[in-house]
Amino acid sequence: MVLCCTLTPHLSASPGDSTMPVQRSKSVGNTQVLTSPVGIVRLLEVLFACVTFSLVVHHGQWWGRNGDWCMFCWCFCFAVSLLVLVVEFAGLQHRMPVSWKNFPITFAMYATLMCLSASIIYPVTHIQNQSKTKARDYRIAATVFSCLTCLAYSVEVSMTRAKPGEVTGYMATVPGLLKVVETFVACIIFVFISDPVSYEQSEAVKWCLAVYCICFILSLVVIVLCIGECTGWLPCAFNKFLSGYTLLAVLMYATATIIWPIYKFDRKQGGQPNRPGGCRDSSFCYWDKLVAIAVLTAINLLVYLADLVYSARLIFIQA
Repeated sequence: MVLCCTLTPHLSASPGDSTMPVQRSKSVGNTQVLTSPVGIVRLLEVLFACVTFSLVVHHGQWWGRNGDWCMFCWCFCFAVSLLVLVVEFAGLQHRMPVSWKNFPITFAMYATLMCLSASIIYPVTHIQNQSKTKARDYRIAATVFSCLTCLAYSVEVSMTRAKPGEVTGYMATVPGLLKVVETFVACIIFVFISDPVSYEQSEAVKWCLAVYCICFILSLVVIVLCIGECTGWLPCAFNKFLSGYTLLAVLMYATATIIWPIYKFDRKQGGQPNRPGGCRDSSFCYWDKLVAIAVLTAINLLVYLADLVYSARLIFIQA
């Protein structure tokens, strides 16, 4: 049986739940969308995100690329969550150019990771080592609400992910959610590896960059195909494509997990095994980014391994 972007039927679902089969609504203004458990969580997401960036905007309490990223996360999540609420309230799911069984939970998973990163980056760059002032109190409050926003999105993911016997999109399954994590971790690796550029040391290190790029693109293709319901465009069955590319990603990441530390931390290969003295006055220097890349590579390897196990299990169940 071909694995597509749907699972087996579900007997019941909550009103307003984005995992329900999309039905055409005859009336505009479905209040059940706002009063259902998922709807209430989404309202909290909008509220918390709005409060967060409002506190940060007050007196202009953000600066630099890190501050811009945090502000982007909060504003983007607020805007898209508001859009999701409006679409479901107006009953326009069937008119959207995306699969509504896959889009909301995909966004919620990305929003969870984005707000989590902002909740870590903002206090480290804007609160740490700052003198006690009224502006610092605003930053602390913004951090608290950023954490609440992250928590709200994680609750939505937990509530809308696939349950046994439920009709839902592929992105609501564990392998689908893991692909979101894979692409997000890869994006962080791209940021660290390009600022400063640290992949021109040798051909082996360039291979690691190729691993990150190829696996990122393939995972992103799966996400786009599911959200756009375009899996029929693949030259082979969707389940075969998933199992093949996930196995390939595991093997490729396994090589990168070994090669990167050897060429970056082994003196025989021109690496630096110890933190250089020039990093003492910096909280996150060039060498720290190399360590972060090594750790993130290992993390993504584990994520791809889990993806492979869950994908194989899902295919076995559907066979």
